[in-house]
Amino acid sequence: MTSTLLGIAIAAIFFCLALVHVYWALGGRIAWLAAIPEVRERPAFTPSAGMTLAVAVALLACAGLVAAIAGVLLVPLSPALLRWLGLALALALLLRAVGDFRLVGFFKRVRGTNFARLDTTIYAPLCLALGLGVLIISLNR
Repeated sequence: MTSTLLGIAIAAIFFCLALVHVYWALGGRIAWLAAIPEVRERPAFTPSAGMTLAVAVALLACAGLVAAIAGVLLVPLSPALLRWLGLALALALLLRAVGDFRLVGFFKRVRGTNFARLDTTIYAPLCLALGLGVLIISLNR
C-alpha cells in the first residue's frame, strides 16, 4: 500500500514536470531561463522546442514506468524488467542529484547564478528524493 501511494505521488510529479516541458516546447516562457544552467551570466545552451518536447516525452515515460512498478498501470512487461528499469531510473536520478561537478548537482563548481541557486535548493534535492522514492518502490516490487 505504501509503495502504491509513493508510486502515485512520484508518477504525478513526473507528469507535472512533463506538462511544464510541453508548455515550454509550445513557446511558454515563464520560468524557462531558470531551468537552464548559466555560464558567465548566459545560458549554457538553448534547447530547441523539439528537444524540450523530447524531454517531456521522457518524463511521461518515467511517470508511466513508476506507475507500472507501483502496480497502478498495467503494462505488458515482466515484473523483473520493470524492477530493472526502475533501478536504472533511480540510478539516473541519483546521479543527476550528484551532478556533473561543473554546472548541475550538489557538487557543481559554478555557483551564484539563478539556476545554481535553484538547483541547490530545488532541482538537485527533487532528483535525490525522486531517485530514493523510485529505488524504494523498485526494491519493494
